[in-house]
Amino acid sequence: MTTTPLPKALDDEGGSPAGRATRAGGLLPADPVLRLATVLTAVNSLGNGLYFPLGVLYFTRIVGLDATAVGLGMTVAGLVGVAAGVPAGRAADRWGARRVGALLWGGTGVATASYVLVGSYAGFLVAVICATGLQMASRGVQGALYADVLPPATRVEARAYLRMVTNVGMGAGGALGAVALQVDTRGAYLTVIALNALSFAGPALLLPRLPLAPHARERAAAGAPAGEGWRAVRDLPFLAVTVLNAVLVVQYTLSEVGLPLWIVERTTAPRWTAALLMIVNCVLVALLQVRVARRASRVATAVRAMGWSGLLLAAACAVYALSAGLSPVWAVLSLTAGAVVQVFAEVLSAAGGWTLGYALADARAHGVYQGVFGAGASAGMMAGPALVTVTAIAHGALGWAVLGAVFALAGLCVAPAVRWARRDGAWRGEPA
Repeated sequence: MTTTPLPKALDDEGGSPAGRATRAGGLLPADPVLRLATVLTAVNSLGNGLYFPLGVLYFTRIVGLDATAVGLGMTVAGLVGVAAGVPAGRAADRWGARRVGALLWGGTGVATASYVLVGSYAGFLVAVICATGLQMASRGVQGALYADVLPPATRVEARAYLRMVTNVGMGAGGALGAVALQVDTRGAYLTVIALNALSFAGPALLLPRLPLAPHARERAAAGAPAGEGWRAVRDLPFLAVTVLNAVLVVQYTLSEVGLPLWIVERTTAPRWTAALLMIVNCVLVALLQVRVARRASRVATAVRAMGWSGLLLAAACAVYALSAGLSPVWAVLSLTAGAVVQVFAEVLSAAGGWTLGYALADARAHGVYQGVFGAGASAGMMAGPALVTVTAIAHGALGWAVLGAVFALAGLCVAPAVRWARRDGAWRGEPA
């Protein structure tokens, strides 16, 4: 593929349809559908951010379970969630993404609330498998939900806006969770668990109030042709794009797992550098994601965005590798520079992935297609820690080089995979 620069946006922030969709009316978007989706996302991400800093510590410090056993249980729960993504998407196609999404979020809230009753490892396994499995299964259904309630012209930018809201909510929740962590009492942990459970159960009641967009109402009235339900699992070009996107998704665990280990084990940078890099990531993603999404909302620009993302990730890996052996100050500067480069890769791949995930899907079966695409992303997140550990952490500069080559190859392979998909499927969904 060619790596020409992404085109400059033709419209200003409020000039395009997508820009009008996300333009604020006060503190919330002007579009009523996106406004309600924003409220639901903000509440849920605030609860998740609250729980994130202390979830594992609750089971180890308060319940008294072994840390290794807790980690194993969470891995099993993640595998269940990946496997559940496709059937959940199929259910969304059959019974509606709003209804199925509400059931999954409500079920996640109930399962999360059951954490307060856990007193044994068996109870922990049941609770965490239910909660994590339902939450991960809901991700693909959310993709189908956005396909149903948002017009194709504004869908990708709206998802970028909601991602920004998620980052802000997670950050605010994390700050409050840190307070509970400092209090460090059973009551503080149980309060956070209850609030996180409500952040799922409360929005679940409002999901059915999201109105269907006109194109989704027409599709629902026409009904899906026979035999379309499981097309996504047989759609080899779409599966190829899903796998390539999953490889690029590994970058998230690079930030969450790889860099903290690298900083502590291989550099002279102070430990707080890991927190600094996370702050840099959250701030820049919030500032850039919507703007970048406007420039990657069509198939051609999305393909270029994915290609650039792979190359920028390779560059970030090279900069991270340079931080080993430097003085503390220069190590921090090198790591920060790499983190900035990675942010650009992240927002490009996120926007490109959203666009391709919709544009290459069969619009008659968005649930199962988004379920497959979401399951691929979840699998990439699960495989990420092991991949980063056996490459960069285990082998230093050589490992970073291998990891960077994997990212670059995945990004460059998106173009031929998309050409294959476009040739193979004249039936594909609404162009993004």
